[in-house]
Amino acid sequence: MEPLTRQEFLLQKNFYLRKIAEGAVFIYPTDTIYGIGCDATNFSAIERIRLLKKRPMAPFSVIAPSRQWIRENCMIDERHTPWLEKLPGPYTLILTLQNRDAVASNLNPEKDTIGVRIPALWISTMVRQLGVPLVTTSVNVSGQGYMSSMDDLDPDIKKAVDFIIYDGEKKGNPSAIVDLTTPEAAVTER
Repeated sequence: MEPLTRQEFLLQKNFYLRKIAEGAVFIYPTDTIYGIGCDATNFSAIERIRLLKKRPMAPFSVIAPSRQWIRENCMIDERHTPWLEKLPGPYTLILTLQNRDAVASNLNPEKDTIGVRIPALWISTMVRQLGVPLVTTSVNVSGQGYMSSMDDLDPDIKKAVDFIIYDGEKKGNPSAIVDLTTPEAAVTER
C-alpha cells in the first residue's frame, strides 16, 4: 500500500472520513510522532489496534474533537483549566472519564480515566470534522521503537492498516503525559 500525502488525503477527505466512521484503522501524523488510530467509539476497530500492537489491556488515549468535548465527558475543575488551555499542544492529559458512553468500553478496560490530546497539527481539524474522538497511540508493537518515518514502520502493521497518511519524517518525541487525577499534576516527559 502506498501512503497518502496530506494533500491527497485532504482532496478525498470525505471518502476517508466515511472509512473511519465505518471502522478503518489507519496511520497518521501528529505534532510529535506518527499515530495509529480509529474511531474511539468503535469496539471492533479498537480490538484490531490491540492485536496489531500486542497490547491486550493497556489503556489508549484519544484525540478529542475539541476542548468542549473534554469538558462534557471528563471531570474538570479549576486546576485543570491551565492545562486545557495548553491544547492544542504536545500533551496528553489524564483525566477522570465521567461519561463512559463517550468511548468504546475496550478503550481503557477497567479504568475510569482517559488520556486526551489535541495535537497542534491539521489532523485535529479532521477529528473535529469527524465529530468523535480518535484513538491515538504510537505506531509500533508494544515495547518496540515508534514510527518517525516510513523506514520505521513495522511491515506487519503496514499490511494490516486500511490506509496511511504520510507527512514526512517526524523528529519529535511522544507527547508529555500530564496526570490530572492526582492532587498535584504529575508530568512525565517521554
